[in-house]
Amino acid sequence: MTAAAGRSGGRAVGVAVALLTACPPVRLSAQTGGVGVLPGSARAAGMGGAGAAIVGDAGSIFANPAGLATVHHLAVEGEYESYPSGVTLSTGALALRVGRFTWGAGAAALGPSYTSADLLGVSSLVLRTGMVALGATAKYARETVGGARVDAWAGDAGLAIAVFDLMALGVSVQNIGGDFGPAAGGLHLPRRTRAGFTLNYVDPQGTLRLLTTVEGQWPAGGSAFVVLGLESGIVARDLGVGVLGRVGYVGHSAVTSASPFTAGASVELGGGRLHLDYAYRADDALGARHRMGLRWMP
Repeated sequence: MTAAAGRSGGRAVGVAVALLTACPPVRLSAQTGGVGVLPGSARAAGMGGAGAAIVGDAGSIFANPAGLATVHHLAVEGEYESYPSGVTLSTGALALRVGRFTWGAGAAALGPSYTSADLLGVSSLVLRTGMVALGATAKYARETVGGARVDAWAGDAGLAIAVFDLMALGVSVQNIGGDFGPAAGGLHLPRRTRAGFTLNYVDPQGTLRLLTTVEGQWPAGGSAFVVLGLESGIVARDLGVGVLGRVGYVGHSAVTSASPFTAGASVELGGGRLHLDYAYRADDALGARHRMGLRWMP
């Protein structure tokens, strides 16, 4: 394999991860960088993209559907990130809990315009019994490969064990199935297994916040790597305002121009109902990546 082919393959892997580990190599790969994770949540992005054990956010649907089980009633989330070339990545998700069941839906678009963008749509159903939750996701992906539009169907499966608001363990297997057919040259949605553990060191209902998460990822055809994240801050519930900061570290299973370190922040308003999120990651090839997000949990 030539050096140019090796670089092209690395960029292709980058797109797969950029679309929340849900899509194969596509024509936009060169514009989304290396193997750095671009998850469906700016909160998770600030912690290196770890999401298997980040529960209670609508954006959990993109990493582990079982993470939706701890949504109290309703959660809505939207994210936006742009690249110097004019390509944008937009994601949106919502989750609704009724009794032991939680239903979620999400979508992602990567491209210079929504009419020509590569698309991802997901829908999840989660059952929670006690501290244990099981979730399943059906997903549809539309891509452009070799100038032709191709699509595929696949599924995710997830498990989450949440001990009140103190800790959570999450495991998910993404992209079960996902054959793009003969027109795509035998490409499949890339299989990925994730396992993570999140721990709150202080009561998350109090003023101080301190959370860490560690996650292992096993991409099909690639080496396993680890993602570490930390979130800390102060929330003054009597004033209805809070400020949180985040840092993360991403291990690499392939050569990438993206920095292994990430950072992020949030402002909480309305007693924790509204969250304004931001995530940052440096990239030697593309420059700084800035992601903005909005989470609403009435």
